[in-house]
Amino acid sequence: MTKKILRALAGERLPTPPIWMMRQAGRYLPEYRATRAQAGDFLSLCYNPELAAEVTLQPISRYGFDAAILFADILLVPQALGADLWFVTGEGPRLSTVTDAGGVAALKPADAVHDTLAPIYQTLRILTRELPKDTTLIGFAGAPWTVATYMIAGRGTPDQGPAHRFKDADRAAFSMLIDRITDATIEYLSAQIDAGAEVVKLFDSWAGSLKGKDFDDFAIAPVTRIISALNQRHPTIPVIAFPREARSRYEGFARATGADCVALDNSVDAQWAAANLQTDGCVQGNLDPRHMVTGGQALIDETRAIVSAFRNGPHIFNLGHGITPDADPENVALMVDTVRNS
Repeated sequence: MTKKILRALAGERLPTPPIWMMRQAGRYLPEYRATRAQAGDFLSLCYNPELAAEVTLQPISRYGFDAAILFADILLVPQALGADLWFVTGEGPRLSTVTDAGGVAALKPADAVHDTLAPIYQTLRILTRELPKDTTLIGFAGAPWTVATYMIAGRGTPDQGPAHRFKDADRAAFSMLIDRITDATIEYLSAQIDAGAEVVKLFDSWAGSLKGKDFDDFAIAPVTRIISALNQRHPTIPVIAFPREARSRYEGFARATGADCVALDNSVDAQWAAANLQTDGCVQGNLDPRHMVTGGQALIDETRAIVSAFRNGPHIFNLGHGITPDADPENVALMVDTVRNS
């Protein structure tokens, strides 16, 4: 029988939605913290195929999720393109910056991802052997706009201001950067699929800060080009898109980009999404991650409400954003049990 997530992505309505969780391999799990300590640091863990596969498998062993998502990071693509990348403990990623046309021109070509990111593909090959036969393997990348915001600012920012200033000051150079990231992302995801990924997901974490034509040009257009290229190379592989905080622009996003599924952040009303988005195909989401911290009856009630809202169409249950390090592993177990018994 075809795996449950693949059935949902193909448009099938299932009696019980398949379930996985963004950042399901992560710091809330003691076994992850132990493996990361063994690796030495975050980037060393990403580039160690055996240990990266181990942490990818940990939440599958603990919870029996219907999918495993490759353990990696969206900023490995900028690193492959020539950016310096490091992580500051307690603060997050730092990169050398690209702030003008000269910086864009100095980047490596898109196919640099093949050599630099070879360990990531090896992680996927290990997972194809080690995952349970009914568990779907998901690969991923950051969408070009979100990746660009980090490359321009050198770090995460509250409002993506540096990227907006670059875009507004030199739209041609900014578009060149988006194109370079788009080309690299096509190569990266295609190689992930060649290595065993059965689904790929594009994370546009900062899509919500784009408005009007900027949203069309830098959230919709690059994702459309990536999906079109992947469809040509790998016509059976579905793509999930996550334009986080897109608000009203969620509507029609799947049609515009060709995405097989749109993941929803937790600000989206599930009843509205069922009426306006699920009519275009599969939706994913969208429990508030704070319930993984607080637990209790509120977690149960909200989980049941989301399952009920999306019951009449194809749905993959997930959080509306990644699980946070302060989450209680027991609350994750409660969520999984609630979904599967709703």
